Amino acid sequence: MKNYIVGLGEALWDCLPEGKQLGGAPANFAFHAGQFGNDTIAISALGEDALADETIAALEANKLNYLMPRVPYPTGTVQVTLDNQGIPCYEIREGVAWDNIPYTPEMEEIAKSCKAVCWGSLAQRSIVTRTTIQKFLDATPADCVKIFDINLRQKFYSKEVIEESFKKCNILKINDEELVVIERMFNLSGLDLEKQCHYLIDTYKLNILVLTCGTNGSYVFTADKKSFQPTPKVKVADTVGAGDSFTGSFCAAVLKGKPIEEAHKLAVEVSAYICTQNGAMPILPESILQQF
Repeated sequence: MKNYIVGLGEALWDCLPEGKQLGGAPANFAFHAGQFGNDTIAISALGEDALADETIAALEANKLNYLMPRVPYPTGTVQVTLDNQGIPCYEIREGVAWDNIPYTPEMEEIAKSCKAVCWGSLAQRSIVTRTTIQKFLDATPADCVKIFDINLRQKFYSKEVIEESFKKCNILKINDEELVVIERMFNLSGLDLEKQCHYLIDTYKLNILVLTCGTNGSYVFTADKKSFQPTPKVKVADTVGAGDSFTGSFCAAVLKGKPIEEAHKLAVEVSAYICTQNGAMPILPESILQQF
């Protein structure tokens, strides 16, 4: 069994103004981590429908490994509308296949040897998939890199679910809007941005906290280090998948043993490039890949 980097959670189609694109944070994450030469796999569930067949065809076209059992629910879709700055707004269908991911022996085998796993809050909106995610995380090796990319969407989250994931991860990725929600949820008002981040690091014994702030740059914090990178100015096509590309490339760099500052710089450059392209899974140019 290979030592996979795993994207775990929702598999869905983003229905964009220009047409539908395969999306979902786990597949996006796995795709981008895989562009740097890693063995990656996206784990989710698909329906028993034509859209599931399209999903598999798209995954294979993108040369992305997958473990996605078929279940008697429709394959996930999201209606995405973009504002005049290319920022997406999501309407996420409920009661779909990825709400019902079964925990299978194949998943357990992958968990036992995986070197990194990334998951979010969205897929944990249902008890079935939440249980599968928790079992998977509990089966991973002690040295597995566990990334909670919080990814708050609509009202599909709770304090209980978020706190449980805080306790299980060693890297937390969050954006500035999500940090405002966490500030209210965990009564962190009165602390400035940096102190809020260090509170989370200290309380939940995190190795790394990544904070992205849109056009205002991004930060990477550890217990004793801080890295800041400005956001490059680019012509934005859309921002769908940009955050997942940041996480995937950052994870690849950390696993390669790169210093935090180098991993951060690479992640910023990758996500800026993704913003110039339509869809979540464009191929990265050689100029970026060669830096790795």
